[in-house]
Formats: sequence, structure tokens, C-alpha cells
Amino acid sequence: MRRVILLGVLAFFSCIAAIFVVAVGVGELLSGAAPTAVNTLSTDFPVEPVQIPVSTLAREENSSVHGWLARGVRGGGAVLLVHSIRSNRVEMLSRAKFLNERGYNVLLIDLQAHGETPGDRITFGLRESEDVEAAVAYLRNTFPGERIAAIGVSLGAAAIVLAKNPLRLDAVVLESLHPTIEEAVENRLRLHLGQLGPVFSPLLLSQLSFRLDASPDELNPISRIGDLNAPLLLISGTDDRHTTVAEAERLFDAAGQPKEIWIVPGGGHFNMHAYAGKEYENRISDFLQWYLRKRD
Repeated sequence: MRRVILLGVLAFFSCIAAIFVVAVGVGELLSGAAPTAVNTLSTDFPVEPVQIPVSTLAREENSSVHGWLARGVRGGGAVLLVHSIRSNRVEMLSRAKFLNERGYNVLLIDLQAHGETPGDRITFGLRESEDVEAAVAYLRNTFPGERIAAIGVSLGAAAIVLAKNPLRLDAVVLESLHPTIEEAVENRLRLHLGQLGPVFSPLLLSQLSFRLDASPDELNPISRIGDLNAPLLLISGTDDRHTTVAEAERLFDAAGQPKEIWIVPGGGHFNMHAYAGKEYENRISDFLQWYLRKRD
């Protein structure tokens, strides 16, 4: 009997250890850097490579945000494009092309720990927001007098919302944005591990918090979206299982006016421009036209 009890205790602690190892592995997968070389573009869409200095205590000396700049027409406005997690600026290329064709100056950046921008860890918008602040300041200095908008997808949207200093944007488009880091983690665990997946959420969140030296509350866009102080277009898909429509609607309720929401039928947690095509282009163009150009 004693041997059976001992084996049971050993099995129990072995399971606990296995769960901990899996959680640590998933945490590393979620927050580990995603550097990639960004291929040179073909000549049909001329861009200027840029490196934008970022100066904070948390960043290495001489750290900079890597990106591409496509110049538009004078008085046309400028748009910052910010990619999703574990991606890079190439994800936003199709958006950049159609916006530039309409006369906008367009800046595509790699967030820290993505693409060619250095960084040791993905921070779910916390440090990435510093890149957004630096990119907006760059646009303001490069195109003085132009109205400026930002379009962010998932992580890119969180980086816009979590900026510590006022961005003073004239329009913001947020796509596939989660309201809280807890819901983002739980939804992904449920997708990969089934209905029992969220049971592991507290363990995963605690070790993510340890890795990032930040509390989960600092990573919740819903707590900050009301501070944007800019016209907002919020976009979500009916089939998005990473961020549900109900979660998007809570974000929308928490945002200030003026604001619009577009729930895309059949849209999931992927490139909404690739999915919705011309309708996406028309909606984005109308929104930006109104706030960047029509108020004169």
C-alpha cells in the first residue's frame, strides 16, 4: 500500500512538472523574438528604407525601428501601418500599396523583436508601443502639417493603444484587437487544447508576467482605448476565434467618440485586407478621407 501511495505521489508531481515545462515552453513560444530578413521589394512599388531611433531606458543604445517609407502627394496625409504578432512589415504591404495609390504617405515598420528591428522578447504591446511613438514622431517631423493616421493589426493594434505618451493621431484603425491579455491567452489555449485549455491560463500568465517584468493589467488594451483621443474604426470578424465579436464590442463600448465598428461577415483572425478586398479598401479610404482630408 505504501508503495502504491508513493507511486501516486510521484505521478502527481510528475504531472505538475510536465504542466510547468509545457507552460514555460508555450510562454517562450509566445514571447520569443521573431527576427526575419525582409526581402527587397520589386521596383513596381518604390520605397525608402528607414531606421528610426528609439531612445528609452529599456532599449539598447542606438536601437532603431526598421521600416519602409512610400511618399505620397503633398497634403494627402500620412498613414503608419503596424503588423501583427510574429510577422513583419511585409504583412502590411498590400495596404501600403492601395493607400499610396490614393496619395497617402505610408510608413511600414517592424516592431521590436520582429523582422529587422532588434529586441529580445515580444511584449504584447508594452515595448512595441515605443516603436509606434517613435514612428509617429518620425512622420510628424518628416511631413510637418500633414494629418496622420495609424492602422494596427492584433499586436500592432495593441501597440497603438498601449502607447504611454499621447500619439495625437487624427484617425486610428484597429483590427482584430483583444480587450485583455487574459482573454487573448485563454482563447488561444482553448483553440489548441480544447475546452480545458483555459485551466492553464493562470500559470502561463504568471510566467509571462515574470518574463516581461510587467503585470497583466499593463497589457490590457480595454483599459487604455478610451485615451486614444482620435476618431476610431474598429474592425473584427464574425469567425475570429482569437478575439470574439463580443470582445470587440466591449472594446468599442469603452472607446471614446467619434467611433465606428465594422464586423466583417466570415472574417477570421487573419489579414482582413486579403479577405475583404475592395470592400476593405473602400471603407478604409472613406474613413481616412473624412478625417485626414475633408475637414478643411
